[in-house]
Amino acid sequence: MGEFVRLEVEDGIGTIRLDRPPMNAINRQLQAELREAALEAGKRADVRAVIVYGGPKVFAAGADVKEFADMSYTDIADYAPELSGSLAVIAELPKPTVAAITGFALGGGYELALCCDRRIAGDNAKVGQPEILLGIIPGAGGTQRLTRLVGPSRAKDLIYTGRFVKAEEALAIGMVDEVVAPDDVYEAAKRWAGQFTKGASRALAAAKAAIDGGLDNDLASGLKLETNLFAALFATEDRTTGLRSFIENGPGKAEFDGR
Repeated sequence: MGEFVRLEVEDGIGTIRLDRPPMNAINRQLQAELREAALEAGKRADVRAVIVYGGPKVFAAGADVKEFADMSYTDIADYAPELSGSLAVIAELPKPTVAAITGFALGGGYELALCCDRRIAGDNAKVGQPEILLGIIPGAGGTQRLTRLVGPSRAKDLIYTGRFVKAEEALAIGMVDEVVAPDDVYEAAKRWAGQFTKGASRALAAAKAAIDGGLDNDLASGLKLETNLFAALFATEDRTTGLRSFIENGPGKAEFDGR
């Protein structure tokens, strides 16, 4: 367990909890601890789905600007791939992931949320990529993941202006997927993640790999990837369990063990 990030596991759900008051600013230590927590969640068999959560008041208000201000070009050139790579570990988790967003998710904080499969926000949340207001641009995936999420025209508007987007608009344009009362954010994330704790974990991982991998390739390459992943699942016990259960009991009654 790190000083600023910890992994809490209960009922098949792993919660990666940021805890660096007051705003969960992402400094080098938090970033390194985030990477370690994500790697642990990825390898643990008792973690079937993951929530990224900053607590009841704020998700993460961005990078530690004071730390950035002291960095030279050489410093940031060395650090930027490390930061981007740490957040990518979240994106590459072979399990369903959801960001539970309370308060602000800005800059690096929203880039962290972008690494999750789903984003659930409180109705008082504000999200965005305000790096342009500091004379820089998003550097941990924002220009790429946000564009894939909302399209290039909207991404350019959001990144060029650096504006803070309220929950209602964020939902309308696809920056978040669900909006609930602020006090219900974590429970809503648990309900979503809880759907998968008894699911066919290898099939879920394959589905995620096919979707994410296909986004980075042309259609023909994506179809080949899908075919290979589809065929590989016929080597799993869950495939046998699922097909047999469907034949004998109908859909939705299989009990999978993740093998």
